[in-house]
Amino acid sequence: MSTAIPPFHTSVVILGLVVTLLASFAPEAEAARSFFVFGDSLVDNGNNNYLATTARADAPPYGIDYPSHRATGRFSNGLNIPDLISQAIGSEPTLPYLSPALTRERLLIGANFASAGIGILNDTGIQFLNIIRISKQLEYFQQYQQRVSALIGPEQAQRLVNEALVLITLGGNDFVNNYYLVPFSARSRQFALPDYVVYLISEYRKILTRLYNLGARRVLVTGTGPLGCVPAELAMRSRNGECAVELQRAAALFNPQLVQMINGLNNEIGSDVFIAANAYKMNMDFITNPRAYGFVTSKVACCGQGPYNGIGLCTIASNLCPNRDMYAFWDPFHPSERANRIIVQHILSGTTKYMNPMNLSTIMELDSRT
Repeated sequence: MSTAIPPFHTSVVILGLVVTLLASFAPEAEAARSFFVFGDSLVDNGNNNYLATTARADAPPYGIDYPSHRATGRFSNGLNIPDLISQAIGSEPTLPYLSPALTRERLLIGANFASAGIGILNDTGIQFLNIIRISKQLEYFQQYQQRVSALIGPEQAQRLVNEALVLITLGGNDFVNNYYLVPFSARSRQFALPDYVVYLISEYRKILTRLYNLGARRVLVTGTGPLGCVPAELAMRSRNGECAVELQRAAALFNPQLVQMINGLNNEIGSDVFIAANAYKMNMDFITNPRAYGFVTSKVACCGQGPYNGIGLCTIASNLCPNRDMYAFWDPFHPSERANRIIVQHILSGTTKYMNPMNLSTIMELDSRT
């Protein structure tokens, strides 16, 4: 089929419209705060859908409570933590960086670089094959900045990144899908647990420093949740439903050292760039007292099989609870949308027990004045 070439004057009109449209992007970059997400399956919005990997959530019943009621690649029955933070800052949800829809003005909203299965270390999650390791996520962030620069100019692009909100969630997989993945794993033979934690923190420091060097100036850094209390670990390691001691010990060693490292970085920079979110406490509140938060259980996953619905993957063949809001865990590893809402409420307005040195509402208020 041939396409007719428009007359000259039509081309001028079209060109004029394009120039006007591009010019309108710059104020938009100022008006809405961009949002960037790095990390693992807790925050992946669907990047792994575009990769040949087993770490995917692109089939039912994932997404059963998402607005479209379709699996999107989020490891949730509905919205995940980045979606809810986007709502809180008055923004559209970030698109996965690998999504073909992430072009032109959509780029100005920000981007989600997260990939299920990854960790602080490059050898974490090797069983999932093609996943976007954190070093590659940061490379993509550089590439993203070049794309935005071409759209709105380098100065505006730098400003957009400097004024953006950033979320990074790493660490859990370095224990669950590395150190404790199999008995006598390579890393557990190489390091005693306390030394492994010190090594992880030193590597994480390099990642956060690189993020700062790439222009990030407000970064929410979540610690690990209570790793030993997720249904998958209860199914594998628990006799009577008690949290797995060794994984809890790992989280108890990792999280305080993460906060210490973040404080040290902020002191060096001379500004509160990095904000520590105490995901351990946020989760433990409803894990230890589920009924106080309206859950019937925090031990059994809504979707899964075997003890605590903690074995295997969540698939169409799994047991599925009729009311996801009654369950703290959606699948063997990930919180339900309702649990995510509780977590994000703490990120927004939590005391220093949850957010150190300040919560997201305070950040937004401070940044609106500058």
